[in-house]
Amino acid sequence: MTTPVCTGASRAVAASAGHPRYTSFSSYVRARGPVLLRTARSLTANPSDAEDLLQTALTKTYVAWERIEDHRALDGYVRRALVNTRTSQWRKRKVDEFACEEVPEKEAAPAPDPAEQQVLHDAMWRAVMKLPDRQRAMVVLRYYEDLSEAQTADVLGVSIGTVKSAVSRALRKLREDPGLNPVR
Repeated sequence: MTTPVCTGASRAVAASAGHPRYTSFSSYVRARGPVLLRTARSLTANPSDAEDLLQTALTKTYVAWERIEDHRALDGYVRRALVNTRTSQWRKRKVDEFACEEVPEKEAAPAPDPAEQQVLHDAMWRAVMKLPDRQRAMVVLRYYEDLSEAQTADVLGVSIGTVKSAVSRALRKLREDPGLNPVR
């Protein structure tokens, strides 16, 4: 034999089972329960929440059962209890915004448009192709191949100073290139 977890509640239910209020309320719930559950489901997105909402509204109705004068209007009373209970739940919901001393990190910038990136890439290559061969080679090795000044000088067989001055002149020409003006 199993022992009820809450013996006080079990005794209360057993004692009220024969009470006229309990009998009339039980027959009302059996008759109108499915209709009221549909109303509760229309108020919530989750079927389990709808069942909980209906149980809460029916509990409030049971407590007020003897004060309700017109039992023909019970559906309206329960519906009002459903709406009021749902409104209370909505108002009590947890707010996910908290005041803090530090400003949160900014959202990442949106990804650049691939078409615009391609236009910039094409314009840059056209401008680089206009450079003299030696400057073009140094710019490509330094910035596209990501070699250091010393590595670039070593590959081309020139001094580091030559790489620095040639790259400086090449970058000045690129800044002044009219093909890159609309891109800036």
